Amino acid sequence: MRKLALAFFAILISCSILQAQDLDQLTLNQYLDNPRAITTAVPIMGVSPDARAGGMGDVGVASDPDLFSIYWNPAKLAFLPDGTRSMAVSYTPWLNKLVNDINLAYLAGAVKLSENQAAGISLRYFSLGEIVFKDEFNNDLGTYQPSELAFTGSYALKLSERMSLAVGLRYIFSNLTQGAQVSGVDTKPGQTIASDIGYFYKSRDYNMEAGKKQSFALGLNLSNIGGKISYSDDAVSDFIPSNLRLGGAYHLKIDKYNRMVVMADINKLLVPTPPLKEGSGGVPDDSNGNGVKGEILAGKDDNVNAFEGIFQSFNDAPGGTSEELEEIMYNIGLEYWYDDRFAFRGGFAYEDEEKGGRQYFTLGMGLRYNVFGLDVSYLIPASAIVRSPLENTLRFSLIFNFNNSEG
Repeated sequence: MRKLALAFFAILISCSILQAQDLDQLTLNQYLDNPRAITTAVPIMGVSPDARAGGMGDVGVASDPDLFSIYWNPAKLAFLPDGTRSMAVSYTPWLNKLVNDINLAYLAGAVKLSENQAAGISLRYFSLGEIVFKDEFNNDLGTYQPSELAFTGSYALKLSERMSLAVGLRYIFSNLTQGAQVSGVDTKPGQTIASDIGYFYKSRDYNMEAGKKQSFALGLNLSNIGGKISYSDDAVSDFIPSNLRLGGAYHLKIDKYNRMVVMADINKLLVPTPPLKEGSGGVPDDSNGNGVKGEILAGKDDNVNAFEGIFQSFNDAPGGTSEELEEIMYNIGLEYWYDDRFAFRGGFAYEDEEKGGRQYFTLGMGLRYNVFGLDVSYLIPASAIVRSPLENTLRFSLIFNFNNSEG
C-alpha cells in the first residue's frame, strides 16, 4: 500500500510539472504575477462558526470534542462525555466597521446516544442585511434581504476505544436575489445537498499518577462534498466549497490544574483551479502568435461535475506543483486551561497572497461553569493587502451542557 500511494503521488507531481513545462516562461510569469484565488458559491460555508476555534487561528479538526465538532469534524462527537445533552449558539458580526445588519448565526445541539454513538444537528444562518438592487441605469429595483442557510445532521460512531468515524448530511439554501430579475435573467435561490465524512483518533488519556502527562489526537474531515449550485435556469452552475481538512493536537497536562494544547490544521479546497486561457490571467490575446481566445494554454478544463472536480483539484493548477502547494492554507493554535474552567487562546492563519491572502492572528478566552460555557474571540489582520471582514471584531459563543447540571 505504501508503494502504491507513493507511486500515485509521484504521478500527480509529474503531471503538474509537465503542465508547467508546456508553457513558455514569459506566459507562465504573466500568469503567476496575477492573483489566482479560487472562487466558489456560498463561501460563508468555509467560515468558522464558533468563537473557540476563532480564537485559535481557526483550528478544530483534532481539538477537544464540543458541539461545534459538527462543523470541524463530526467524528469527535463520539468522544463527548456519556450522557451529553448539549446545545450552543454562536454570533459573528460581519463587516461591522461598515454596516450593522450583516451577521452569521449558528445554532447546534448534540446528544450522546450510547457509549459509542452520538448525533448532532446544526443550523447556520447568514444574513446580508438590506440591499437596494439597481439596474445598469441606476434605477431602483427594490430593497431585498438576501440570506443563506445550511442545515446539517451528523452521526458519529466509535470504532474502538481510540478511534471514530462520522457522516454528515447538509442542505444548503442560498437566496441572494429573492427572485429578482438580474440583467434580464430570472433568478432563483440556489439549493444543493452535501455530505461530510470525518475521522478522529485519540491516544491514551491523562493519568498523572502513572506519569502520563501527554497525549495527542489526529483528525480528518471531508466537508461539503456535494452538487453544484445554480441561481437561474440559464446560468452555469458553481462549485460549493468542498474541503479537505487534516490536523493534529498535542496535549500536555502540566499539573492538576494546568494543561495546554497545541494544534495545527491544513486545508485544501477540493475545487478545480481555473485553467489559464488565451486572453485571461494576464495573458493577452494571441500572445503566442497563433492562439485562439479562450483556448486552454495550461491546466485543465474546470467545466466538470462536482465529483470529477474533487479529484481534478489535486493536479490541475496551471503553475504546476508550486501552485498546488500555494492552495494549501495553514492554521496553528494554542489553548491553555486552568482547572478546566478558564481558557486563554491564540492562533495564526496563513494563506498565500496569490490564492486569497487570508493572513491573521487571533486571540480568545473561554469560561466553563456548571452547565454554562462562554467563548470570546478577536481577529487581528496580518496582511496589508487583504482585509478580513472579521478584523477587529468580537465573536461570541454560548454553550449549555445539561449533562453537567450537577456541577
